[in-house]
Amino acid sequence: MFDDFFIRALIAGIGIALVTGPLGCFIIWRRLAFFGDTLAHSALLGVTLAFTFEISIALSVFIISSIIALILLKLQKNTKLPGDALLGLLAHSSLAVGLVVIGFLSFIRFDIMGFLFGDILAVSTSDLITIWVGGTLILFVLNKIWKPLFASTVNYDLAEAEGMSPEKANAIFTVLLAAIIAISIKMVGLLLITGMFIMPAAMARNLSNNPRQMVIISIIGGLLSVLIGLFSSLEFNTASGPSIITAALFLFILSLIKFKKNSELKQ
Repeated sequence: MFDDFFIRALIAGIGIALVTGPLGCFIIWRRLAFFGDTLAHSALLGVTLAFTFEISIALSVFIISSIIALILLKLQKNTKLPGDALLGLLAHSSLAVGLVVIGFLSFIRFDIMGFLFGDILAVSTSDLITIWVGGTLILFVLNKIWKPLFASTVNYDLAEAEGMSPEKANAIFTVLLAAIIAISIKMVGLLLITGMFIMPAAMARNLSNNPRQMVIISIIGGLLSVLIGLFSSLEFNTASGPSIITAALFLFILSLIKFKKNSELKQ
């Protein structure tokens, strides 16, 4: 029988995969991969502020990531800079500020590598509650905004003309991304969380024929990545977070082979 810490890691990983799958599909559809990186980088500033003011890390990361996301939406309306430039500006500035703040926290000891790359094997029961309760709320809200969010992804102007409030849906979506980063940073790490968004969804894109199918396959891919990654980590004594992302990469490569065969058959 597996140790309790491994069972908790499996439960945590499954919870994260169930949420990152659907969100990752929208990231792929809307070409927001760099946006996910921006929020993840800003999470370091949230971690340092949490230690500074002795508050919940998840809460601090959520607040900072949400602020960064909303600042981005505001800048997109009020500047002429392209989106990728704004993302780069916010990503690197928030990361730099976070590292500067760490320099002032010499009186506090914490494992920065753990936050960068995560340690899913160290999750506690309270972490599991946060992941599953928070994840359920995220999926509930995503389901509520699914129609306007998807419509604005396909055609923003048409969604606006139909009175679907795409701007509001976009703002809520960015907050949902901040929320899942906040509750999963301890498990996967801020440098790897974007991989959980992108890789299963990218794999699903190669294997699916419609949006609903892509979401389902993305969730399955995320679950398989967690299972393969954790068991390989246990077997080969490798870091758990990177092992999960490596497993996701392996599944993506397999999907490329399948995609190539399908393309050849169509020709």
